[in-house]
Amino acid sequence: MRKLAILGLLLAATAANAEKPVNFIAYDEGFASSGQPTAEQIEALSYQGYERIVYLAFGDHDTSLANEDRIARNHGFDYVQLPVIWDKPSYHDFRTFAAIMQSSDKNTLVHCQVNYRASTFSMLYRIIHQGVDVGDAKDDMNQVWQPTEAWRNFIFSVLARHGIDAACEACDWTPWVPEGNKED
Repeated sequence: MRKLAILGLLLAATAANAEKPVNFIAYDEGFASSGQPTAEQIEALSYQGYERIVYLAFGDHDTSLANEDRIARNHGFDYVQLPVIWDKPSYHDFRTFAAIMQSSDKNTLVHCQVNYRASTFSMLYRIIHQGVDVGDAKDDMNQVWQPTEAWRNFIFSVLARHGIDAACEACDWTPWVPEGNKED
């Protein structure tokens, strides 16, 4: 029995020290966003107190983790997939995401492929539902990316529907123009 306890502690320590998913941003102790985690990173996140994974992309993306839903559930996570079309995010998508986030206070990782969709939805959620300042939330999102025109317009539209102005003193909303036609 003692050997099992020691083994468990070693596994927990190893998992807790595992590399974070790409573009990982912890907004607070119970809310983070990132790009696609590996199976090992999902296991590590379970030891770090995360309880729910919200995936904002399609499972057939070439960088998606096969069987992510099963891997997450095997590690005790609640798992929700909300496939957001890359170049056509919608207010319905955001409303659904906000309802998921408000359904419980579980420690949550929101992710997509590289944290473009996830950081944007997280930014909007933090501004609208947590009262975070637009400039502060945008600074966090800008650790990962500067939104394209479609995503900037989506952000402006969602904020306007909630009576919030996207303007802030330090906010640069110049759209990013990606090379080629890449999807996050």
